[in-house]
Amino acid sequence: MKNFTVLDGLVAPMDRANVDTDMIIPKQFLKSIKRSGFGPNLFDEMRYMDEGQPGEDSSKRPLNPDFPLNQARYQGASILLSRSNFGCGSSREHAPWALEDYGFRCIIAPSFADIFYNNCFKNGVLPVVLDAESVEILFQQLYATEGYHLVVDLEQQQVCCPDGEVFHFEVDSFRKHCLLNGLDDIGVTLESAETIRRFEAGWRRQSPWLFGSMTVGER
Repeated sequence: MKNFTVLDGLVAPMDRANVDTDMIIPKQFLKSIKRSGFGPNLFDEMRYMDEGQPGEDSSKRPLNPDFPLNQARYQGASILLSRSNFGCGSSREHAPWALEDYGFRCIIAPSFADIFYNNCFKNGVLPVVLDAESVEILFQQLYATEGYHLVVDLEQQQVCCPDGEVFHFEVDSFRKHCLLNGLDDIGVTLESAETIRRFEAGWRRQSPWLFGSMTVGER
């Protein structure tokens, strides 16, 4: 998993509340358990003018010109700004997969659905919770400024605006550690690999019959 330290990124808007996971990545595209390949179908129903099918070449589909991600000023965005309750709906982990595969490393919103919020940290995406008033300020600056960038510093837990204004956010210390170091659940376990090996070796000596290590005479 990619680690997250400091992100200086272009911001794109998703100016609506209750963006659910089926909106983020529609159910018909949940055909793989790989973490890659979902980016072309991110926000599929809003992004394209037709109804997409699994395996279809999305580069040949007609784009919705009114959808922000299709507009030139937001190309290459790595920060998504949205409203409350982002990621609600089903618990599909494909949602953060699709966001990360598209290129988003950070989502800023007043609130997130709990399961989606947890899944983001496990997949290299930082969900930042700011109060609704602060998010509204960011939306106003975003719409007023083409090429609007923010600097998101996870270590300092702050979002820095181009005009120097700084918004602080809270994050659980364990989740912060994992994201700073690029650790998913498996990575966290592997941090204790030596301790696990010592335990297994001791257990093998203590209970060799569990490992088929006893000779016929010992039985």
